[in-house]
Amino acid sequence: MAAHREANHSEIRFVLGGETVTLLDVSPTQTVLGYLRETRGRVGTKEGCAEGDCGACTVVVGELCGGQVSLKPVNACIQFVPTLDGRALVTVEDLRAPNGGLHPVQQAMVDCHGSQCGFCTPGFVMSLWSLYLNAMAVGARPDETEIRAALTGNLCRCTGYRPIIAAGQAMFDLPAAQFDRAALAKKLTSLRRQSSLAISYREQQFFSPKTLPELLRLRAAYPRATLLAGATDVGLWVNKQLRTLNEIIYIGEVAELKSIERTATALTMGAGVTLSQAFEALKPIYPEMNEMWARFASLPIRNAGTLGGNIANGSPIGDSMPALLAVDAKVVLTNLDGSRTLGLDALYLGYMQNVIAVDEVLTAIEIPLPSANGRFRTYKVSKRFDSDISAVCAAFQLALEGDTITSARVAFGGMAALPKRGAVTEAALTGARWNEATARLAMAALASDFAPLSDMRASSAYRLSTAKNLLYRFYLETNPAAALSAAEVSVFV
Repeated sequence: MAAHREANHSEIRFVLGGETVTLLDVSPTQTVLGYLRETRGRVGTKEGCAEGDCGACTVVVGELCGGQVSLKPVNACIQFVPTLDGRALVTVEDLRAPNGGLHPVQQAMVDCHGSQCGFCTPGFVMSLWSLYLNAMAVGARPDETEIRAALTGNLCRCTGYRPIIAAGQAMFDLPAAQFDRAALAKKLTSLRRQSSLAISYREQQFFSPKTLPELLRLRAAYPRATLLAGATDVGLWVNKQLRTLNEIIYIGEVAELKSIERTATALTMGAGVTLSQAFEALKPIYPEMNEMWARFASLPIRNAGTLGGNIANGSPIGDSMPALLAVDAKVVLTNLDGSRTLGLDALYLGYMQNVIAVDEVLTAIEIPLPSANGRFRTYKVSKRFDSDISAVCAAFQLALEGDTITSARVAFGGMAALPKRGAVTEAALTGARWNEATARLAMAALASDFAPLSDMRASSAYRLSTAKNLLYRFYLETNPAAALSAAEVSVFV
């Protein structure tokens, strides 16, 4: 295939094993995992959960960002093959050296006895390989905390984490393995297309517009089409609900949706910004969000999923919404006639229902910068620390003049059919002094705002009690006069 040849509009081209692959006549919802195992015989990539939770299917996807190759682990089980167009796919089979020797990541797993039953091992290896390459590129050696963070998307049912973490440390002690990013960048540059990808397969259609105007035209023409971003939810529709998606519009190639801009008053992110990118942008502005973001799903999910997708999906257990509701974030909805901006708290109507019109696309999220007199926190409670769905996710923000609360925003996920603010609780706080008595009154008011359900994650009583305790924790952390006595510790039990 000649370099720089413009691809057919229905031709999927990507790099696999260092070679360019060209595909035609592929279902738009063919998963990357299914393609690897069933078509290519690359069975090192495993299927464990088929919902992006266990990490046995972890692969690494490379793409050009500003002329440089960015390599990130993702879950192959919920990614669709057409989204690989113009990218590189790396699997565990690609790690061996030209002489057949093991990569330092693999050798360290052998040396440290990191593989037990072995089923999850390729996924762990790919997560560690991505960490290895990115660390070597900047000349830094990650510590144990960073290794653990890199493995948040990988579960070991043999509970053998200690030797795997040891392998993550030992891989840097072995002779370094080289990776030619420049050569890969050259290949990916040759795959860049001028026209947009459009696939027709039996009764299915897949569109991958390159510009926002083209996206809006497609949305107007196909109002029932599924908008696809990171596939972290849509992939489950196919794998678990066995849904057939006849029309798909993929937003991953629209440059305007990937922008991040900061002004004197707000941070504006395009709806196609990944959760990982959003975290990096918000980290220096709202450090109070750091623990919540680090516990948001897993690294492979954050690498694929988008902030706009999480918001538009509107799940009551989506962890981004409580924090964004508390800081008064706004969303921009756009169609061919123009754009409108509304507060995030006006977006949702009910369970998985919103006010986005059939011809509109959520194009941006506007997040106000913090004020000097503001107090903000967000908390997540779940059964596992990593890679778990919240039982309760809470966020609070107060504006203070002295010790008087001039405005209050209280938001929860997991407490109602939609991400929701607590109006009665906010009223109990606004205008009052920020002291123990006010905190207790606000805790009691939560029962008027929320009547949570009971499910496998938590009972209604547990959720309401936890919500109260988190509000009290917010008080203790943001009121310098508050003292955490032995008696008060019992509030958290």
